[in-house]
Amino acid sequence: MKMSNYKLVFLITFIISSHLFSQTTGNRTASVTLPVVTLLDIEPAGAIAMNFIAPTEAGRPIVSPAINTSKWINYTSAIATGGLSRKITASVSPVIPGIDIKIQAAAATGSGGGTLGTPSAQITLNTTSQTIISGIGGSFTGNGANNGHRLTISLSPNTYSNLSARTNTAVVIVYTITE
Repeated sequence: MKMSNYKLVFLITFIISSHLFSQTTGNRTASVTLPVVTLLDIEPAGAIAMNFIAPTEAGRPIVSPAINTSKWINYTSAIATGGLSRKITASVSPVIPGIDIKIQAAAATGSGGGTLGTPSAQITLNTTSQTIISGIGGSFTGNGANNGHRLTISLSPNTYSNLSARTNTAVVIVYTITE
């Protein structure tokens, strides 16, 4: 064989070898952890003041305070595979005799995503937890005011014979997220 034939055989062998061995694949195992998450808060922080107004003329009823819509429910939810959807309940402590404290959550708005909950109709709060939002799946509402479910809270007299004068009576609304 001539030298040029060796070069040609070498060149062909090199080209074939490089094509046979230049493509390689590999794999690696990645571990992914997504914890079950259940978080809830009310935004913005702080108390609200709702004060009845005394009538200015005898024979007139007391005037209910203006409806408050300053609070928002924010939540984050990651449920277990095959897990139940979540709900948010509310209760009040103490109940004030003669006064109805009502609450309703609006449909979720803002920057959240996922399976956000569905609000229930307006409820009158008492010491027993009642559902205000149901059907929460894997989701987040966004954080702060204007994200999540806006709350509408109202007060009204229900039985005048049960009313008694009060000053700065603290009432706590308890919100709970659960399956």
